[in-house]
This record gives sequence, C-alpha cells and structure tokens, in this order.
Amino acid sequence: MSAASLHSLPETATDPAALRQDLAAAFRICHQMGWSESVGNHFSAAVSEDGARFLLNPRWQHFATIRPEDLLLLDSGDETVLDGPDAPDASAWCVHGTLHRKKPEAKVILHCHSPYATALSCLADPTVVPIDNNTARFYGRTAYDLDFGGIADAEEEGERLADSLGDKSVLVMGNHGVTVVGETVADAYEDLYFFEKAAQTLILARSSGEKLSVLSDAVAQNTADGWRAYRGMAARHFDFLKSQLPTL
Repeated sequence: MSAASLHSLPETATDPAALRQDLAAAFRICHQMGWSESVGNHFSAAVSEDGARFLLNPRWQHFATIRPEDLLLLDSGDETVLDGPDAPDASAWCVHGTLHRKKPEAKVILHCHSPYATALSCLADPTVVPIDNNTARFYGRTAYDLDFGGIADAEEEGERLADSLGDKSVLVMGNHGVTVVGETVADAYEDLYFFEKAAQTLILARSSGEKLSVLSDAVAQNTADGWRAYRGMAARHFDFLKSQLPTL
C-alpha cells in the first residue's frame, strides 16, 4: 500500500451511508459469485482514521440478505462487545477487530472461503506462482499464514494473522481461505475477484500434471506493476455488479 493510504481514509469512508451501501453490496455480490458459506464469513470496513471503529456484518446473517442498516458499528477497544445481545461472531471480532486495530491502513477487510482460493490454501505449498496476468497481479503482494489451528476465536489468532499479513494486501490462510485488504470496498473486492481467478488458473494448471511455465521475476514484477494503471477498473466493475443486484 502507498504511504498516502496510511494517513487518509478512502472517499466512501467520509460518507458513512455510501460505505454502508458498498459493504452491504459486497456481501450480496459475493453470494451471487458462490463465495458465501452458510451464514458464516465476514467483511468489515473502517470508519475512523485509526481503524478503531469499523462496520462488520451481524452474527450469522446470510450474505444474500445483508442491507446497509444491518451492519454493526463496532469499536475495537470495546472489551464488552461480545457480551451484548447484538454481539458479532466471535471469530469475526477476533480477526477483524485485531486487524483494524493493528493495521489502520487496511480500510476494508474481506474474508471468505471462495472455492479455488480455499483449494489453493490446502496445498502443502500454496504459493501464488506467476504464470499469467492474473497470478502475476499478486506478485510481491501476497502473504501466507500456514499455522492453522482451527476456528479463529482468540485474540492471539488475530494478532498472528495481523503479523503474517505484514505490508501485503492478500493473506493466504493455510487450510482455511483468503483475506484481502484494500483502501475501498471496490478495490478489495476487485482483488478478491482476481485472486479467485488466479487460484483457479493455478489449480487447473497443476491438475494437468504438467510442469508450470513460470514467469521470470522481472516479467512477473513488470506485470504486477502494469496492473496499477488499471486500478480504475475496480470502481467500474463494482458499480456494474451493484447495478445488477435485486432490491431487498
């Protein structure tokens, strides 16, 4: 992430209603993509500069039904959050509360178990090898946490994930799934979308049993750098997907 992103909230964060609209849309879009899982998984978005206050989906509400007004407004410093009648999912709180507190630059955090990203995370070596445009998009941007210990519901788990993420924008969670962070909902969603496509390409290529044609470091870096000029795609793509959502 750029140094500027450490000190400024994305444009939608200055408009709480717009941020709620975008985050709620992300849940519903991901369900349409087949990336929801029963009533689990969680997305969040910071509404304060330091990341302490953030929006999070309610406990066990299906992605397809989430509306802007359903999103919880939480404070990562509030030790009583899990005691209330509207307490969030403990795993969501432990991961997102810690990540927002420790990584204020991570304005939007999307975590799900999309099929190919999850399959990739279950390989002994889940490295995103650069073999095409989409896999090279994540060259130098992907972190890995391979210490899966079950459902994350303890603060130490959130601390470890934050440390594992470091300065990267994608965290492959071994035997689990993927977490993507971004400056806006559209940016984070676009990376989630392209990461799933990248994981699909890798899984399909590896399933052939043939040797991979891996790009050189120089070409992979050049390709990753080349994606920066296309950042505007994220907002246009997300706007289109929002326009296709049925009204709740």
